[in-house]
Amino acid sequence: MVGNSEVAAGANGGQHSAAAAATGPSQPAAALDNRSGMTEDEIALYDRQIRLWGMRAQEKLRSAHVLLVTMRGLGNEIAKNLVLAGVGSLTVADHENVTEEDLGSQFLLATPSAGDVVPADATSEQRQAADRAAAAAVVGTNRAVAASQQLSSMNPRVNVVAEQRDVCAQQVNYFAKFSLVIVTDRNPEVLNYINTATRLQNRPFYAASSYGLFGFIFADLIEHDFVIVRERGNIASRVGDHETRTRTIVDVKVEGEQGAAATKESVTKREVYSTWLLASDASPLPFSIRSVARRLRNVTPLLPCLRALWAFQENHSVENYRLPDANNAQDRSEYIGLVSIKQQALGTPPVTADKIREFLQSVSGLRETSPVVTVLGGQLAQDVINTIGQTQQPIQNLVVFDGSTMQSSVYAMHPEMDLGNAQLSTAPKSTATETAAEATGVVLDPAAELALASGPTAAVATPSLPLQLAQAQAQAQTPAQNLQ
Repeated sequence: MVGNSEVAAGANGGQHSAAAAATGPSQPAAALDNRSGMTEDEIALYDRQIRLWGMRAQEKLRSAHVLLVTMRGLGNEIAKNLVLAGVGSLTVADHENVTEEDLGSQFLLATPSAGDVVPADATSEQRQAADRAAAAAVVGTNRAVAASQQLSSMNPRVNVVAEQRDVCAQQVNYFAKFSLVIVTDRNPEVLNYINTATRLQNRPFYAASSYGLFGFIFADLIEHDFVIVRERGNIASRVGDHETRTRTIVDVKVEGEQGAAATKESVTKREVYSTWLLASDASPLPFSIRSVARRLRNVTPLLPCLRALWAFQENHSVENYRLPDANNAQDRSEYIGLVSIKQQALGTPPVTADKIREFLQSVSGLRETSPVVTVLGGQLAQDVINTIGQTQQPIQNLVVFDGSTMQSSVYAMHPEMDLGNAQLSTAPKSTATETAAEATGVVLDPAAELALASGPTAAVATPSLPLQLAQAQAQAQTPAQNLQ
């Protein structure tokens, strides 16, 4: 097995960190000023990645406690990358058990090979029987427990915890103990609920799912500061400058050799975000895209396809938020209509019948594809490491991945309202919110009101979720609603 430090560096080697430039890529990590409390063994183990993103970022990663919800193929990839990179603690949460289907896409559930349990001269029938017996030993066990055993062996320095309870059945303050929360392969209502809960606890939130050849990553970091160290240009960076609608310079420090003119600057930037509910449906494309016809034509057709998929799941909430069936004529008709609605709302070109057919077949046929979850899992884990270390520009805020072309497109999807923490005080009240408050006498936290914010999704939002949040705030003993 390749050493953990080599695997971790390889998994995240695509990052180009300003912190690495500051420390110097040729300088051994052990020679850096170590006031972080990391042991010499840890410095040696993570040497290559410390040179990449710096000792301070590695120490922040070492102190972080990440919650990862749902251990399917995508969750496996994310967990592997975070563990090998040296995250301090990782809680993997999944209340479901391993099925035979899981064994085909989840390497952390790998069963012992036949060579481990039968003699070398065993017949093929004996080996097949041994494989079936090994698989049977894993099937039926809890996903989180099964995955945690493999994760712990990958990097014993990481504290891996298996959470077998459904996190949606926990109190809202359950999420306060984590540095960052990642949710994979769950329906839109669960994403909305957990994102609202993380907002209440001021915790960064990521969501991701794969649908055969396609997938997405979403980030709500609320308000996130990160530092870029770079050469000073002819135009000085100034505090208060707005680089984009979401990004502002909040601090600038100049650096240089003693007695010499400053040649570098350390620039702290702040990104502000929107919630899943607002970004996934109620938000238009950025003005920089809407205002240029050529850019609008180049928007991936997967964006309206994904929004239509989430709307379809919301429409079928009583059927456990099921996905559309490509072989069902009624499902096809409903989904095609939703794609048209979402495409017109975005102002993008009509989606071709071939693309809709390809997407539907992928959604209903190929549940998980290893190359796709590998790319998505690596990209998300890399961004989580950047976020924790506060180095580099994080995802803003929706990544759409097309496995048929192996291309990722990033879109900043935000409503025409205040962003970041200011969103908590400017969230519009919905009729459902006011009705719930009148019926219960409970005043919703502004963040909980976001789950019922007015917009295209208000008609399909489930009012019981934010109401449950409010009840959990008012009565600590009341758990949140259990969602499947």
